[in-house]
Amino acid sequence: MCGIFGWILPGARRQDHRLLGRLTDLMACRGPDGSGYWLTDTATKSHQIGLGNRRLSVIDIGGGAQPMWDRSGSIAVVFNGEIYNYVELRNELQARGHTFSSHSDTEVLIEAYRAWGCDALGRLRGMFGFALWDADRQSLVLARDAFGKKPLFIAEQRDGILFSSEIEPIVQFPGFDRSLDRDALGHYFVNRYVPGPLTFFDRVKKLQPGHYFVWQNGTWSTERYFTAPVATTRPDIDNFDDAVKLFGETFDESVRLRMRSDAPFGAFLSGGIDSSAVVSAMARHSAKPIKTYSVGFHEKAYSELDHARMIARLFGADHHELIVEPKDFLAHWPVAVTRWGAPVVNPSDVPVLMLSRMASSAVKVVLTGEGSDELLGGYPKHRAEAWIGLYQKLVPQFVHDQMVAPLVKRLPYGMRRIKVAAGAAGERDIVNRMRFWFGMTQADAQEVFGREFTMRPPDLHPFSAVAASDLRRALFFDQTSWLPDNLLERGDRMMMAGSIEGRMPFMDTELAKLVARFPDSFLIGCKGGKAVLRETMKAVLPPRILSRKKVGFRVPFDEWCRGPARDLLLDLLVSDASQIAQFCQRPVLQRLVEEHLERRQNHQQMLWSLANLEMFLRTFRPAGLEDIYQKAA
Repeated sequence: MCGIFGWILPGARRQDHRLLGRLTDLMACRGPDGSGYWLTDTATKSHQIGLGNRRLSVIDIGGGAQPMWDRSGSIAVVFNGEIYNYVELRNELQARGHTFSSHSDTEVLIEAYRAWGCDALGRLRGMFGFALWDADRQSLVLARDAFGKKPLFIAEQRDGILFSSEIEPIVQFPGFDRSLDRDALGHYFVNRYVPGPLTFFDRVKKLQPGHYFVWQNGTWSTERYFTAPVATTRPDIDNFDDAVKLFGETFDESVRLRMRSDAPFGAFLSGGIDSSAVVSAMARHSAKPIKTYSVGFHEKAYSELDHARMIARLFGADHHELIVEPKDFLAHWPVAVTRWGAPVVNPSDVPVLMLSRMASSAVKVVLTGEGSDELLGGYPKHRAEAWIGLYQKLVPQFVHDQMVAPLVKRLPYGMRRIKVAAGAAGERDIVNRMRFWFGMTQADAQEVFGREFTMRPPDLHPFSAVAASDLRRALFFDQTSWLPDNLLERGDRMMMAGSIEGRMPFMDTELAKLVARFPDSFLIGCKGGKAVLRETMKAVLPPRILSRKKVGFRVPFDEWCRGPARDLLLDLLVSDASQIAQFCQRPVLQRLVEEHLERRQNHQQMLWSLANLEMFLRTFRPAGLEDIYQKAA
């Protein structure tokens, strides 16, 4: 696990070794165990290639330094991630005549490329973002894993390219154009995250999940090598018991592979079914007690620590807990914004950063339960999608707009989930509905900013699935947009900010291929969804865990807004120093704050999004805000 940074620059704009090192070292938290930097010219001297790496040593601690070269010295790579099936690939490559000088998965990546070229990407069972210089072909390959667990940002720079695991090194490059992407602003408020390939910086783009990028002789192209199987696979497993057996075997293998590590490892444990399932499988494959880490709050309604303790005791774990104090949360919040290179999407991201820092004193790797809901249909919206079609047939749009919507809008403070479900039921456009489940309406965003935003998705792929059901279409969106641009970004950025590697067994390509073969009823066909997982865990986990209502990782930020976070919130949103107050509708902004503080309405999502935008603007100072101010005047 590492952070990578580098460039391809025209020969006239060559940079020195010190700049490469300085910018790479901005990501030292991603790789505190070592560093490496390399500069070379193309054969024609027309361009300079720079490769930088910060290393968190997990596999082959003594022999996996980067940049790493093949034996001939013609291929160099900097690699962020892990190839979990590197042992199997190594054996296959050795049978083909390849030789190895280390036990590193990075060397396996190089030899796999030598054997199969970019077709090797489809064989990798892991998470990665890497840059590979092929001197024989005079080409640079950048690649990102299938589901986008590892980030890779690319910026075009006057006939050259910058690339990085994080945004900060790119925007710190001398003379870089920091212009704000104003389309990203609208997408951020409607989605509550910025969908790829956009970022908040006009010149910085995400390499999309399941894609690779090839530069050669001054030109470049991008290709997709992976499509989420839920959109391409016809369900063909019609026996529930068979599905449970196959799922249990594949999930167990996914966990076992992710326990491959030469460094200490543990697990993040919430006490929900997903992380509990991971810990149960880990305990089966470990001769030592698994180190588990949980986070909670003094506010009992938001804390799951009792359930986490139950699971830890059940499996004999070496359990550790972090109680998040408001003052510590507020101190870590700006750090989270810096590491995201964007506004922080959800308050829960900050405790993940704090827990990662605590866990890193004893382990370098943690397994987590992310991705289960998006793979197996665990959100309430997945069950709701089964009846929304019927609702829309029975209730004409004008009836919803004129009768249902006004009634729902007047529902009291504590009925937010009902308001969201009712609002989504009225959205006949699939793009707007997928956004609405976890985001906001265009009308809400336009009310705050006083203008319309460009709402066309920057990448139509997440909405393109010709799926057999509304559920499968929703799962495809979750796996190709909601996950990589939101939850997996949190998993990467917040854990790596704590110098710890997060591995996610549910985000396994082989497991995804299997689940895509299940009919919808095997997913949402029980209370709480994830029917196959619940049945698989029936003999392993207590009924209290299996029957728990979906809670999610919640932070009492709405309560803290009225107490320890009140002054900071007011400073960020309505003070004279507030930048967003200069281009928002001040009366609307003031009303949202007052209604929330007085408990008349729950505006936590909107206030959190606005406050994080303000913190991002103060931290990164993007260019182009003056134009927005003028249009708001």
